Amino acid sequence: MNRNNLVDQIQQTDLWDVIIIGGGASGMGAAVDAAGRGYRTLLLEQVDFAKGTSSRSTKLVHGGVRYLQQGNISLVREALYERGLLYQNAPHLVTDLPFIVPRYSWWEGPFYGVGLKLYDLLAGRLNLAPSRTLNAEQTLQAIPNLEPDGLYGGTEYHDGQFDDSRMCLTLARTAADLGCVPLNHARVIRLIRDSQDHVAGVCFHDAETGKEHEAMGKVVVNATGVFSDSVRRMDEAQAAPIIEPSRGVHLVLDRSFLKGDTAIMVPYTDDDRVLFVIPWHDHCLAGTTDEKTPHPQLEPRATKEEVEFILRNAARYMARDPKRSDVLSVFAGLRPLIKQDATATKNISREHEVIVSRGGLVSVVGGKWTTYRHMAEDVMNHAADVGGLERRNCITENLRLRGWLDRGDINMPKENWLRVYGADAVEVTAVCDSIDGGHERLHANLPYLRGAVVYAVRFEYARTVEDVLARRTRALLLDAEAAAECAADVAALMARELQQDDRWIADQSRQFRELASGYRLVD
Repeated sequence: MNRNNLVDQIQQTDLWDVIIIGGGASGMGAAVDAAGRGYRTLLLEQVDFAKGTSSRSTKLVHGGVRYLQQGNISLVREALYERGLLYQNAPHLVTDLPFIVPRYSWWEGPFYGVGLKLYDLLAGRLNLAPSRTLNAEQTLQAIPNLEPDGLYGGTEYHDGQFDDSRMCLTLARTAADLGCVPLNHARVIRLIRDSQDHVAGVCFHDAETGKEHEAMGKVVVNATGVFSDSVRRMDEAQAAPIIEPSRGVHLVLDRSFLKGDTAIMVPYTDDDRVLFVIPWHDHCLAGTTDEKTPHPQLEPRATKEEVEFILRNAARYMARDPKRSDVLSVFAGLRPLIKQDATATKNISREHEVIVSRGGLVSVVGGKWTTYRHMAEDVMNHAADVGGLERRNCITENLRLRGWLDRGDINMPKENWLRVYGADAVEVTAVCDSIDGGHERLHANLPYLRGAVVYAVRFEYARTVEDVLARRTRALLLDAEAAAECAADVAALMARELQQDDRWIADQSRQFRELASGYRLVD
């Protein structure tokens, strides 16, 4: 993946149909949609694809049981429909995950049973599997280390699970296959206006060369998540803020804390949220929290209170209580919620909105990963009108994403870390074959092979050690200490591909170790 060629292509294009700012779920979704309609599309991301919120989710493609509890039927129906489409269009990335809601009171049986049957009904023909009521023996058989004292049984339902940053990368490559030019480490620093004071392009800073470049477009889309207000203020300096960021924290534990392949949905926590304890990449993921965060950050950090909240509430439903010393990694993400008159962020809607400024900047705000495709369709319908583009139909509803393989295909990789590549796993293996030590693991506590690092550089736009260990692989999230220990090896592998020197290796190794320290709990 020659980055210089991408920059040259940008400079040689006089006019883009669509310029998208932001390389997360909403931006990448818009890029796939725009390129799929045949529009000349450019996407610019200030750091790396899925650097922010889009790599720090609960890893679920779900309708939202909590939204059903709140009575938001329309959002649940939309999300369940989109969940079904993702399950069909990206089988290598989205899998069926059974959940159990443990019941420690007799009345919870009919309460959850009826609610989850409605969940099934709203999913319709795209339902993954019907919910069912379990007795105590069946519940413990599914989750052997669930707290048995006082257990009446459980209610089982199904939702989707995925790898969020790998989904974003898959969208980037799908968009590129359709003709889009996606460029990371390219921060938009200002908007360009035409003689009618209409937004007509962007100026961006190339982090690798330090140079500034301009790109002109018929319409500019702001898809920057929690940073949407800052881009809106490039257009209108006095624009009132519309984003209410909310921090969600997750803890990663050893797989032994959740035996079996079934997730736990904790129905009641100290703040009346639901808590998930799920298997993910042969580890156990527990979360999340919901705390107002006034100022958007690229690297939000969990507070001690949030960590204790998750440990305390998860322990109520686990026979083996997790402690701080058991946490392999802690990560936090910021939800781009839309400001409302709500006392708590857990009450703010996860629906999205499209806003068009007087100058023609099209902003998409709010939403969640599950509904990214519908968000993209909506924002591109608006963008086509604003930019005076030829109206063309959206093709993403049935678009198979890059790497698609049928679930029953014998070529579907069995290993979790390799499955996310789908059909491209053959290419990953070929790269591993082609380099010395390519099939050796980066670390004894991580599943990733050294060849995957080289593949990430050659084919997946990876430019830094963080790009590889945080998002092309999920090493940083699975085991922060192990990720830090293999940073130097990763930097050396990348340096050979990127023609960098020993100083670059040292700088990259140091920067990543500093980053990783924030993902570890220190007493």
